[in-house]
Amino acid sequence: MTMREGADVSVDAMIEDLRTLVETESPSRDVNALEASAKTVAAFIESRLGGNAVLVESEAGPHVHWSGGGDPRVLILGHHDTVFPLGTLERRPFAVEGGHATGPGVFDMLGGLVQAVHGVASLEDRSGVEILVTADEEVGSGSSRALIEERALACGAALALEGAADGGGLKTGRKGCGTFQVSITGRASHAGLEPAAGVNALIEAAHQVLDIAALGRPEIGTTVTPTVAAAGTLDNVVPAAATVVVDVRVETADERERVEAAFAALAPHLDGAQVSVRGAVGRPPMPESASAELFAVARRLLPGLEGRAVGGGSDGNFTAALGVPTLDGLGAVGGGAHADHEYLVIGAMAERARLVAGLVDAIRRG
Repeated sequence: MTMREGADVSVDAMIEDLRTLVETESPSRDVNALEASAKTVAAFIESRLGGNAVLVESEAGPHVHWSGGGDPRVLILGHHDTVFPLGTLERRPFAVEGGHATGPGVFDMLGGLVQAVHGVASLEDRSGVEILVTADEEVGSGSSRALIEERALACGAALALEGAADGGGLKTGRKGCGTFQVSITGRASHAGLEPAAGVNALIEAAHQVLDIAALGRPEIGTTVTPTVAAAGTLDNVVPAAATVVVDVRVETADERERVEAAFAALAPHLDGAQVSVRGAVGRPPMPESASAELFAVARRLLPGLEGRAVGGGSDGNFTAALGVPTLDGLGAVGGGAHADHEYLVIGAMAERARLVAGLVDAIRRG
């Protein structure tokens, strides 16, 4: 089994399509911008694959769904929202130089979307293929999760087009991840006249941060990282409220349960303080076993391809948790996700498009 080296994949055409997508800015939670982006994505898919790309409306913005007809066999999964606010394009326009494409979203993950569509377009038979491009992956996939899970179960295999791991490797495992917000309620008082009459929410927050940080078990892949804190109003007022935001990553379902239970059990240290918690490990872990079968196929198609378990989450976590064979990191080769130096390696685009085509063929043959 080898990739079809002669497959009709044009790098120049991919670059122009990538330019079109990047120049339609699509920051998460900006529904108006995402409506425009979804229409651009749908038009791009239809122009390359024919058929009808359906806009699936949601409170987060439209998702885009395309089907090649026939019995569903493989779901190609991506997203069109990006982390960059409107106006980023003016400061950092799409550009091609020195073998790299740059611009907001080229690596995460518009380049992967372009490669996947061109890969499918190189196939004479596109039946059994579905493409789902969501509008809220960067903010947790709250409005798209049910649709992702529905189509993944219907198809029976999922290919996630997130950017490649360092060096171009595929992402064969992902940690489960989630965000918790710990809210502390105290009691205000004058910091000079009667400090003891108050309940200092900032001091309580300090206790909680230490308790929370102690929940991490990095030796088994569990990280619990306080990331944002806020407290107080004026320099002469005992703080009546504080919040702490915490990033959590876990490798196993057991650790997910332990950490969620520990957050639920957080208790105040100061008399009169109250502690409340909201949040969860919203993306379940993606174990490497979920990708083993498809990764073996990818290695036969592209010998020497490496696989790597990574800390970040994606919509592939949801499909893998359902028991659907899932392979991730099939998108752009490059780096700098979410940063100003984000880039895509142009020289890898054709190979990655052909890899997607080869995987689709292999999955459909069973």
